[in-house]
Amino acid sequence: MDSASSSARTVAACVIGGIVLGASVVVLHLGAGPASPSLPPVEALRRRFRRRRRPVRVYMDGCFDMMHYGHCNALRQARALGDELVVGVVSDDEITANKGPPVTPLHERMKMVRAVKWVDDVIPDAPYAITEDFMNKLFNEYNIDYIIHGDDPCLLPDGTDAYALAKKAGRYKQIKRTEGVSTTDIVGRMLLCVRERPVSDNQSHSSLQRQFSHGHGQNIDDSGFGNGTKISHFLPTSRRIVQFSNGRGPGPDSRVVYIDGAFDLFHAGHVEILRLARGLGDFLLVGIHTDQTISSTRGPHRPIMNLHERSLSVLACRYVDEVIIGAPWHISKDMDIC
Repeated sequence: MDSASSSARTVAACVIGGIVLGASVVVLHLGAGPASPSLPPVEALRRRFRRRRRPVRVYMDGCFDMMHYGHCNALRQARALGDELVVGVVSDDEITANKGPPVTPLHERMKMVRAVKWVDDVIPDAPYAITEDFMNKLFNEYNIDYIIHGDDPCLLPDGTDAYALAKKAGRYKQIKRTEGVSTTDIVGRMLLCVRERPVSDNQSHSSLQRQFSHGHGQNIDDSGFGNGTKISHFLPTSRRIVQFSNGRGPGPDSRVVYIDGAFDLFHAGHVEILRLARGLGDFLLVGIHTDQTISSTRGPHRPIMNLHERSLSVLACRYVDEVIIGAPWHISKDMDIC
């Protein structure tokens, strides 16, 4: 009798234990989410932790005048230092007071910055210098964790560092400046394209051309004439192109939209037409014409930006999924755009 009771208790314990163990396995399976079974336990825990913690928000400001791929690369680097990137666009008045009048007005600069794929939010009319009041506003109202700037010095008219307060607060991080391009350099290229002027005009332009030229173009004689457009020798690495690319192709049922052009001196009008084109389908492919094609159709002094520079500017746009670098002028039947 005692033996039978003992056996019954043993069976009951095993059954109950099995039920509890099975329930525990189900709970663990459901709690880990659908991706966890294929992930190592430590990596699964890390991903769950990242989803639960507050995102790191970083702030970067700038004039972003005549926005180019160097600006975009700076924003890409800043975004990599956090989870969300908030960008302050300096007001026209602040730029005029510190650097002279901007080429493009605030509303166009805002549109250009918003179109960059790495930007999450934009603050208009940002101050040129980080004041204590504005810094506290960033930390308390916008939940900014770090203020980002390039490794090039940013000095105020009195010679002081515009980011001194952020550095003192220990909330400053630095990125590497993109070499080979600047707004000043682009203005210089444009001035070097001035042709067919009276001699007196060319002489006055000669000093401006030299002032903005940084040795990337062809020689200019004393009359102010050159023998061609200023040439940029910038060549991107495959790594840079990958950094700017989305890295994904169209789905099997995606509606692919194709648009081509020069996209020289990438501006707000380009952004708008790309936005509209993207709205017509699921995947936007953009063809970038070669320098030779543009020169033959628009004149020997175009383009201002070379093929690689123009391609990076277009790739940085959030509405663009992929580009064809060196697209033909005419679309042929054997051209595979999908």
